[in-house]
Amino acid sequence: MSTRTPIAFLKGHGTENDFVIVPDPDNVIDLSPAAVAALCDRRAGIGGDGLLHVVRSAAHPEAKDMAAETEWFMDYRNGDGSIAEMCGNGVRVFARYLQHAGLIAEGDLAIATRGGVKTVHIAKDGDVTVGMGKARLPEGDVTVSVGERSWPARNVNMGNPHAVAFVDDLAHAGDLYSPPPFSPASAYPDGVNVEFVVDRGPRHVALRVHERGSGETRSCGTGACAVAVATARRDGTDPAVTGAPATYTVDVPGGTLVITERPDGEIEMTGPAVIVAEGELDADWLETTVR
Repeated sequence: MSTRTPIAFLKGHGTENDFVIVPDPDNVIDLSPAAVAALCDRRAGIGGDGLLHVVRSAAHPEAKDMAAETEWFMDYRNGDGSIAEMCGNGVRVFARYLQHAGLIAEGDLAIATRGGVKTVHIAKDGDVTVGMGKARLPEGDVTVSVGERSWPARNVNMGNPHAVAFVDDLAHAGDLYSPPPFSPASAYPDGVNVEFVVDRGPRHVALRVHERGSGETRSCGTGACAVAVATARRDGTDPAVTGAPATYTVDVPGGTLVITERPDGEIEMTGPAVIVAEGELDADWLETTVR
């Protein structure tokens, strides 16, 4: 019998971008990169594209300066254990967890992330809208490649880096097990999330994505926002120029997200967020696994 205190966990997803959720309000659980990778392992662990570490802002050194704005910090980790700045689907699932745990009610709230404080609205119909902030569009040409094919890509930063390439067929993205090569290397010194995009109809696109540190995922919220921004620029519907909001429906392998960019540059993402299970981790297993 285990002599250690079990660790509570939940499992959730947003458009099938799935996460292990570890509630730890006082930031007392040691979640090393190896521990996160073990938990996210789909065969030997719980399984997930990433991990949502739920911590009070005041208890985490990276979020203390945001504690006056919001109580909760999303300490997000990629599936390989590396740290990420932001995860749009993760924010929605994080908000759903807070509601599930009775810590918040439907309506408006704020969540601290490494990409800043994000505003969230939980609707009565269950969808969650996240204020994703403004996109930055770094200058310079970027190219991404898969096999013998190469495409120009739009460099879009949503608090994390993206390369958006428009292709004729999503199959051209290949298996996306490994990161698609890009150039110049100086464009993304810490790696990049790569989105391959096809048109589905007026203001309607579909994507596949390689997420830095996770491989191909069923959905990427910041990626969907980056794609909407890049598509609006391609289509000549930049809200800062037209003065009108631009809304795009973005199909991801795991569902559909709706992205709106306003004339002031603020971007909102709306989609589902689901808690599917909760239980307890064997603390002895976790320690033995990462020893």
